[in-house]
Amino acid sequence: MEQAVPKMKYFGTGNKPTGEPFVWCAAMGLTLGLTLIVSLMGLILVKGVAVFWPDRAVVLELKPGSTARLGGSEYLAGVVTKEQKILRRAKDISGGEDAGRERMEWQLFLGNKDIYGISFKYVDYADISRTAYPEDLIRIERMEYGDAFGFPVYLEIAGEDPIEFSSAAFLPRLHALVRDVSHRWDEIRKIERDEIGAINLKIERLRLRKKKLDRDVAQNADALEEAALKLTDLQNRYNVLAAEATDLRQQQSRDALVYQLATDQKKRLPVGEVVHFYFPNRLNFIDRVGLFFHRLWVFLSETPREANTEGGAFPAIFGTFVMTVLMSVAVMPFGVLAAIYLREYAKQGILVRSVRIAVNNLAGVPSIVFGVFGLGFFVYFVGGSIDRLFYSDALPTPTFGTGGIFWASLTLALLTVPVVIVATEEALASVPRGVREGSLACGASKWQTILNVVLPASAPGILTGLILAMARGASEVAPLMLVGVVKLAPTLPVDGLFPFFHLERKFMHLGFYIYDLGFQSPDSEAAKPMVFAATLLLIALVVVLNLGAVLVRQRLRKKIMAGAF
Repeated sequence: MEQAVPKMKYFGTGNKPTGEPFVWCAAMGLTLGLTLIVSLMGLILVKGVAVFWPDRAVVLELKPGSTARLGGSEYLAGVVTKEQKILRRAKDISGGEDAGRERMEWQLFLGNKDIYGISFKYVDYADISRTAYPEDLIRIERMEYGDAFGFPVYLEIAGEDPIEFSSAAFLPRLHALVRDVSHRWDEIRKIERDEIGAINLKIERLRLRKKKLDRDVAQNADALEEAALKLTDLQNRYNVLAAEATDLRQQQSRDALVYQLATDQKKRLPVGEVVHFYFPNRLNFIDRVGLFFHRLWVFLSETPREANTEGGAFPAIFGTFVMTVLMSVAVMPFGVLAAIYLREYAKQGILVRSVRIAVNNLAGVPSIVFGVFGLGFFVYFVGGSIDRLFYSDALPTPTFGTGGIFWASLTLALLTVPVVIVATEEALASVPRGVREGSLACGASKWQTILNVVLPASAPGILTGLILAMARGASEVAPLMLVGVVKLAPTLPVDGLFPFFHLERKFMHLGFYIYDLGFQSPDSEAAKPMVFAATLLLIALVVVLNLGAVLVRQRLRKKIMAGAF
């Protein structure tokens, strides 16, 4: 006997369900959203990677009467960074050209900001009579004022005759001098940051101890005398190291490179100011690839220079990573314990429902509100109380009563804890009831069941909540501006000085680094490429952190599935 197949009910007229257009609209919305995301990621990837690719440098010969001339010179040298079309204004009309006519212009990165006063200049393509790519044009990355372009003339070396650029010994000697300069900078940084930094820390601790002993001079006379001797010894060691660093700095300015600008001016540049140099028009493809990876490594491993528009972003990378790890360590226990109580122990009723509604609403509170709360509660109240109890000798200078990486991590933990609570509750609810009852039937207590059965089974879901919390916390900026992030941090929150983890220190963050480059930089054109590079780096860091959590989740899921059979 055949079973009757129920007929599909249609609403409205026609041969198709009326819901199909909504399906197509949903698909179009999804496609549009994915297209926008892929396009944005592609733009960031292309622009961010292009920052490190070495372009050729051009020398422009300008026509007589061109407004693009600098100092009356008919030549400009640099790198073309942008080509665009603009409309000719009425006051630009010359030679019978019509107003409103499109014209092409180049944006030229000139470098030599200390001489020209500007780094970029727009040049009308109609003002250019000739372009050339001379192989002798050198690009010099400097400690200050950005890059420089010019034609090498000779080397000034102390105690030796000048070495002309035409000499075969010029380039090998210049490479050797730059290597020596780099080694001396490493020695200077080691002396000033490590050795002198450790002495300054000991001097500060000794000063605070002496301040405490001064409250009762008669009783602490011997201790005060001992502290004075130690202070004198530390000061003598400081003076020796400071003199050594000063001598090394003087050696950095001993030798110099003399080069000629495209405008015929000559410039003497101490070799100690040279970070790196190369001839952009002599590079083949292999050389450019090698220089690309060199620049990328510099960006990942060095500290920033020139208002963050030069150098690297390592302190921001390190600060973002440490803060995200501390935030994750802080948010997981509170979020998981709160979810366990709400799901397993709390009596379901109006109070628990109100708490759940409050948790869900908390996820929608603007992040700046959490920043204000973190500033008021963590920094001023908790940090101020710690200073009064344990660091009273250092007051009025705050130790924990000011912004720091610890308070920033706790503030972002509060910001992301609703995500962890909701995800953990869903994961706990997904564990079958029969598993719990089987554990209880075997004699386990409720807490033993939760700890040994429920939590391991729900671990993948809990990690999903942690992944979402990490993704949001690592990219937040607004709360951090109030509780510890700075434009440039002289020291890292983790170093080789006891107690090694300095949670009270301020730190750099990639999100704020991007904000500072995009909106606070004195040279917006120079900062624009670095914005894309830093954005790409922040996305990559978030992906790496999330990927690590995803891999852990996958391993736990496989382990749980294997144990089920």
